[in-house]
Amino acid sequence: MHYAERRISMKKYIAEFIGTLVLTTLGCGTAMLVGCNADNGCGYILTALAFGLSIVAMAYCIGNISGCHINPAVSLGFLIRGEIKLADFCGYVISQFLGGLAGAGLLYGIFGLGRVYDRTGGYGSNGLSGVHGSVGAGLIVECLLTFIFVLTIMGVTSKKFKHGSFGGLVIGLSLTFVHIFGIGLTGTSVNPARSFGPAVIAAIDGNNAPLSDVWVFLVAPLVGAALAAIVYTLLEPKDEELAAEEDAPAEAKASSPAPAKNNNRKYNNKKKRR
Repeated sequence: MHYAERRISMKKYIAEFIGTLVLTTLGCGTAMLVGCNADNGCGYILTALAFGLSIVAMAYCIGNISGCHINPAVSLGFLIRGEIKLADFCGYVISQFLGGLAGAGLLYGIFGLGRVYDRTGGYGSNGLSGVHGSVGAGLIVECLLTFIFVLTIMGVTSKKFKHGSFGGLVIGLSLTFVHIFGIGLTGTSVNPARSFGPAVIAAIDGNNAPLSDVWVFLVAPLVGAALAAIVYTLLEPKDEELAAEEDAPAEAKASSPAPAKNNNRKYNNKKKRR
């Protein structure tokens, strides 16, 4: 790899670190401040919006640099579709996990120094209490929500279709959408890096429960993302299919019969005199 390529890659990795840090700090931090259990409607919606708006902000900030994955599951989806190289995938994932850890570390400092009460009890970490400890239910929820989220990203970012400059907004709203359903069940991860950082910091602070379940929120999002990438690749029209659709109207026009000519001279002459 040449120096210029290494420099570009390093900028991408730094961007992914910053983006994941922002997502974790503001998303999990909002949950810690307002609470996000299913009985607290205001906190529930605010937490979902905090995660979604973090994506919107970062998409229009670092999207031009790294694509704004800020999620190992999203990076895996793009790797499966062949849109990023394996080396970049590894760099992205390392940067994202470090960003998630740094974001949770910032919350540790802010809430510790400020003596602010953490309403989640675990730095906004994910858990299975909403599904009564069922690992199977947790895996299904996280796999399903990640599938929906990553499938949306695949469609919005497809190079075969032009969706204008609203891609970041659509992706952010879709993250809000899956959070609204999933917060009361698992806290909604759909992002291994976002789950890893708070679980580690919670363990450092004496709460080991999130770390014991964190494997669910590492495995399920990756499975859901892989399925989304495969399904979208199968459903996405091929280049020749798109070309055939574009040619179809022209062929239909060429094959349509020409309007019949009126050979009645008397009728035509009368029509001209009128």
